[in-house]
Amino acid sequence: MIKVVAVKANDDYTLDLKFNDGSVKRFDVKPYLKYEVFKELNDLSYFRQVNLAFGTVQWPDQQDISPDTLFLEGHTPEHSSIQ
Repeated sequence: MIKVVAVKANDDYTLDLKFNDGSVKRFDVKPYLKYEVFKELNDLSYFRQVNLAFGTVQWPDQQDISPDTLFLEGHTPEHSSIQ
């Protein structure tokens, strides 16, 4: 089972993610911002409050995205500052 083990929010509404298999991916959250459940994430200061929870990412009001979605839809970035 794939799990997120580290996350970093970027100013362009992407997330740099490290997974338990050692892979690093960048996930673009922008397409999700139009959905009601994710509307709060349009506030960059709120978006930056992302944390790890239960093997995935979660924001303070419990918005989350499946780790499988993050892994499958994410792409390998040329550069990432995530450790």
